[in-house]
Amino acid sequence: MTSPSKESDPSSSREFVKQSSLYQEFLAEREEILKHKWLESERLGYDIGFERALLDWIRKHRESWRAARRQQVNQRPLAGTSAAPFASLGADRK
Repeated sequence: MTSPSKESDPSSSREFVKQSSLYQEFLAEREEILKHKWLESERLGYDIGFERALLDWIRKHRESWRAARRQQVNQRPLAGTSAAPFASLGADRK
């Protein structure tokens, strides 16, 4: 009888998903929506609910949040380096 491979192990699959950049992006976006829900609910004096917060956040904030997040990700130093990738390219341009 053969043992199940690591690839078919559900806990291994869950860990892979948790480590994926797509899932990390989803979690970060979800956190922003929950913050927006809390702030808007406080401002209005009642719980606006997740769906309303989601739609409102997408309409008002998603595009700028994504642009800022992309910029933040692009400015992170590579492992073992102290500068952002390609930071020196164009540093001498005005």
